[in-house]
Amino acid sequence: MPGSHVIITHSLKIPSAELQFRTSRSGGHGGQNVNKLETRVELLFDIANSSIPDDICRRLLNNLRTRLDSQSVLRIVVQDSRSQWKNKQLAIERFTAILKSALKVRKKRISTKPTASARENRLQKKKARGETKRLRKVIIE
Repeated sequence: MPGSHVIITHSLKIPSAELQFRTSRSGGHGGQNVNKLETRVELLFDIANSSIPDDICRRLLNNLRTRLDSQSVLRIVVQDSRSQWKNKQLAIERFTAILKSALKVRKKRISTKPTASARENRLQKKKARGETKRLRKVIIE
């Protein structure tokens, strides 16, 4: 993969050299395959020290803050497949999806007020419900 890029958007491409992969033995089913081979893949990406432009970097650091460790490293672990190669591909796909999602500009929510008729309706329903409960009460004399 030397010289290649991971394409996030048409304007953002991340050099493959900035992605670090670690492998380890995977847990779960697989018998001897699990005990011998390192099929679990960890993708590590240091956002703060990457070649991403500053404005995009700030947005990623802000939007992904719950997924980052204290050194601003994004870590994605994949152990779905029994093949290390397949797990690497899945890790790259998840990485791309996470970054695309973090870069989407969210629409600002515009708060709305209930209409006068909706408020009146709500109060009528509350009164009717209260009346139903009042009529259920057992009066002890």
